[in-house]
Amino acid sequence: QVQLVESGGGLVQAGDSLRLSCAASGRTFSNYAMGWFRQAQGKEREFVAGINRSGGSRNYANSVKGRFTISRDNAKNTVFLQMNSLKPEDTAVYYCAADLGGYGGSDNNAYEQWGQGTQVTVSS
Repeated sequence: QVQLVESGGGLVQAGDSLRLSCAASGRTFSNYAMGWFRQAQGKEREFVAGINRSGGSRNYANSVKGRFTISRDNAKNTVFLQMNSLKPEDTAVYYCAADLGGYGGSDNNAYEQWGQGTQVTVSS
């Protein structure tokens, strides 16, 4: 198994940027596709972005396409989510997740390991 710890959340104003990080430990990080999901209060968890094992393929939810960028550094066992032009509707707890042998798709059932989440709050 791989253990995941997110960081970088906080309170920002609309239009600001944040960079989330997810540090992985345990098994070989490069064997895992990685994803970012979010859950707003009272809503279901939703896919935000995913990246394959090499970092050469990325997927995004339509709601964040053009504003968010997922990346990874396999040498540092870390995946990032750069969030620009933040909106109040981006407010949520953000989770990173790991999918052994996967490709970074949007199906949360494909991800075996999850972090504890980091809160992102965007004020208007």
